[in-house]
Amino acid sequence: MQETETKETKPLIYLDNSATTALCDEARAWMAEAMDAYGNPSSLHTAGLAAHALLEKSRAALAQALGIRRPVPGQLLFTACGTEANNTALLGGIYSKKRRTANRVITTDSEHPSVARVMDFLEKRGFDVVRLHTAGGVIDLDEAQTAMQEATPLAVSVMLVNNETGARYDVESLFAMAKRYNPDAITHCDAVQGLYKCHFSPERLHADFVSVSAHKIHGPKGVGALYVSPEILRARRLVPYLMGGGQESGFRSGTENMIGIAGFAGALKAGLSTLDADIGTMEDLRTYAAERLEAIGLHCNLPHGAHAPHILSVTLPSIRSETMLHALSGEGICVSAGSACSARSNKTSGTLLAFGLTPEQADSTLRISFCAQNTRAQVDALVDALAAGINRLVRRTH
Repeated sequence: MQETETKETKPLIYLDNSATTALCDEARAWMAEAMDAYGNPSSLHTAGLAAHALLEKSRAALAQALGIRRPVPGQLLFTACGTEANNTALLGGIYSKKRRTANRVITTDSEHPSVARVMDFLEKRGFDVVRLHTAGGVIDLDEAQTAMQEATPLAVSVMLVNNETGARYDVESLFAMAKRYNPDAITHCDAVQGLYKCHFSPERLHADFVSVSAHKIHGPKGVGALYVSPEILRARRLVPYLMGGGQESGFRSGTENMIGIAGFAGALKAGLSTLDADIGTMEDLRTYAAERLEAIGLHCNLPHGAHAPHILSVTLPSIRSETMLHALSGEGICVSAGSACSARSNKTSGTLLAFGLTPEQADSTLRISFCAQNTRAQVDALVDALAAGINRLVRRTH
């Protein structure tokens, strides 16, 4: 699945799984079933009822993946992507509920753009946004406590796994702290990079909202999901910002993308069955890659705290990452220079600066990201290509 043939019969080595993943066989099978169940799930005739049954079967797969035993209506919402799930939680749960008694929103300085840009939006509209530092890939909990002592937190939004460095943030401690200072504080976790990369549940995270996405776990693009806590539902603290026919319990109007949702369910079922083994495989690949890369003189930007198994950040010696990306692509090897969502912006990564890199180092940093289908042989090919590329490019600059 991770190695195909190019026009020159050179094997394509795909090591950019944090950007997106190959579609797994189970996702394809569930999508084929959805193609046959082509009725509108809101219709009351036989075809509609069949589509609705598949929709709820898919929702049950999501519930199982997130450890939700008895989901209530509105607790698991399908969206068009992780970005929409984040925006639904932040705009529908925070922006619409601005209060005079609590106006402070706490996040970090290294969030995905789908959260970071919403925080900019909230700040311009009068919210008191505090961005915690994440030097070395670790949230400063003392800084968080000071922020909560200074002003009652209205909400906290922090990602579970950083998409550029692989840092696994201590969301549990941060959200528990927020709830101690304000039991009504809204807690949102962007878990797009954490799903099936580490063990978690919304309950253990103390999260009111959790965002996930299909295409990061070998499902299709164009579908995500949002977990909403029963407490939020009971208090009616989520306001829909997509209005229309009232689908997804009234929180996300628009006819459901049944083919995408079914593919998401297939990927969820497949990934859950091999979760521990897959995490072990990715951890082994990341460790092996770090050892081999450091052996040729490269610096791996390893988080000082917990680290997700699938992401490895590496800095090159005075070679722009974009230049090396083109060289590797010519050898049939796919990696990235950071977040795929911002790859064409030509801006220095704020996440890498927050981690502690200089602007020059950040502009010379690659992200390697694994899945369980990758192999050590592919890592060897990457390291060999990097070594050759560095020698060639360094000679060219002297």
